[in-house]
Formats: sequence, structure tokens, C-alpha cells
Amino acid sequence: PTRDDRGWLINPIGRNPWWTVLAASIPALLCTILIFMDQQITAVIINRKEHKLLKGCGYHLDLLMVAVMLAVCSIMGLPWFVAATVLSISHVNSLKLESESSAPGEQPRFLGIREQRLTGLVIFLLMGCSVFMTGALQFIPMPVLYGVFLYMGVSSLKGIQFFDRLKLFGMPAKHQPDFIYLRHVPLRKVHLFTLTQLTCLVLLWVIKTSPAAIIFPMMVLALVFVRKLLDLCFSKRELSYLDDLMPEWKKKTLDDASKKIEEESQVMLSAKQEDSATVQIPMESSKPVQTLKAHDPRCDPSDINISDEMSKTTVWKSLNSNPKDSRPVAAKKD
Repeated sequence: PTRDDRGWLINPIGRNPWWTVLAASIPALLCTILIFMDQQITAVIINRKEHKLLKGCGYHLDLLMVAVMLAVCSIMGLPWFVAATVLSISHVNSLKLESESSAPGEQPRFLGIREQRLTGLVIFLLMGCSVFMTGALQFIPMPVLYGVFLYMGVSSLKGIQFFDRLKLFGMPAKHQPDFIYLRHVPLRKVHLFTLTQLTCLVLLWVIKTSPAAIIFPMMVLALVFVRKLLDLCFSKRELSYLDDLMPEWKKKTLDDASKKIEEESQVMLSAKQEDSATVQIPMESSKPVQTLKAHDPRCDPSDINISDEMSKTTVWKSLNSNPKDSRPVAAKKD
């Protein structure tokens, strides 16, 4: 309330006719779409599983606070505020917790994010105190501020798939990193997908800087239909790798695991085919295997001595026991 013609609260109609309230519903819908998507896109990027957040539901509280403060700022005539994507990503990156002990040459292992509200509170307190420090802040050159924001923006590009795909245009095939989408999607389709995204980005920037910036939220919403048109040029499997819905490391882990399972199944299948080609004699595992006995010559029918066998019979023994009776019989026969 530094002006004489206004107070803390602003009349929503003012000097305008009553029908402007109904006509303002259309641009209000556009602003709602823009604010909601800006807040939710930022929350989705930060609350990814690769960040290992334990209190991700806190972003729902942030969205509630944004909605309440939008209403307060509207009736007080204050500027609206939304989630700052670049600042939020830089804030999360500065709170990363990594392992301190690692082998020489080994990258530190990511442990998680230091989840707290203190740094965010201090940041916004300093932003509020900046109103009372305008006398000192006016001596900071504007190029210095732009340089800080440029550095924050460039440092936040690391790990974004769109930026990685832009670098593939000037990178030979032998120097390309082992991205998961390069394993399953042809390189020409990767470039086509990147050019489509780049064209939409340039178009949004032109609209935002032009007098037609009021339709910027509608153009953001139109990207949904552009994504639907991509189904005509790409298969669902290709889009699943290019949409970046899952972290790169998780996609690569799942792909390596599926390849390992496929290789093991191929080995088992080839071994089964080799076994089916050979003739096997089934043996009962319950019976112990008996060792072969030494060769007994008496068990061989070809080695039988007839004279020895005849001497063992009872008839031959009875004849040997009665020699007198056998002599006359033999004489009579002669």
C-alpha cells in the first residue's frame, strides 16, 4: 500500500463492468493450467525414484500452499508465484548425500537427499529481506546476476535426457555413451524425436516473448496432442525408451537382467537339444552299483572238462564202489 489510490485489498471488479467477471474465466482457466503444470512438472522431476526421497508426499503440501497463496496474492494485488524448476533442481542437487569412503578412482556412491525445510526457509527469508537491502543490492552489476542464473541453468542440465540427445548430433558413433535408448531405438529415430522436442521448445519460447503470450498455457497443453501424434512415427516400445519415464540406471539394470536370463535360457535349450540327440540307458539310482567279480574259469561253458564232471556223478561213484560186479558183466558181453 505505497500508493494513495489503493489499500491492502483490491476490488476484484474495480471500475470494470460486471460481465468482465464472466469473461475473465477463460484467461483464468489458462493461468490455472499453467500454474498447475509448472508446479507438478517440477514436483515430478524432483520426486523421482533415483533421488531416493523418503518424504516425497511433502510436495502435495507445497501444492496446497501454492493454491492458498495464489488466492491471497490475488485479493491483495501481489504477483503470483509458482515453483521455480531450475532453482528447485539446483537446490536438490546441493543437498545430495554421497559416501565419503571410496576406492581410488571410484566415483562416490549416492546415498540420498538431506531432506529438511531449513534451507528453503532461509532462502525465502533472505528473499523477503532483500526488500530492505535495495540500497546495497543496486551496486551488484546485472551481468553478474545473469551469469549466476546462467551457471545454475547449465549445471542443472546434467542428467537430462533431452540435453544428452542434443549432444549426439555432433558425436561420432564410437564415442556415444551406452544409453539404454541407443540399444533399442535406431539413431535416426532418436534424432527425429530430439528435433521434434527442439521445435516445440523454440515455438513455446517465441510465443512466450511475443504479444500473444496469453495463449502460452494453451500451447503447453497442446503438447499433449503433439505427443499423441508421435504414435504415427514411433512404436510404443521405442517411445517407452525415449519418454524417459524411468531413470536411466534402472532401465539399464532391467535390460541387462533380461539379457542374462535370455542367454541362460539359450544355453539350457542347446544343452537339452544335445541330450536328446544321444541315447541314454536309464539306471535305477536306488540300487547300488555292484563291482565286477574276478573271472572264474568254471563259469565259462567252453572250459568244462567232461572227465572231471563225470567223476563227480553218483553213477560213476557207484561203479567205482562195486568193481567185482562189473567184471563178469563185462566178460559176458565180450
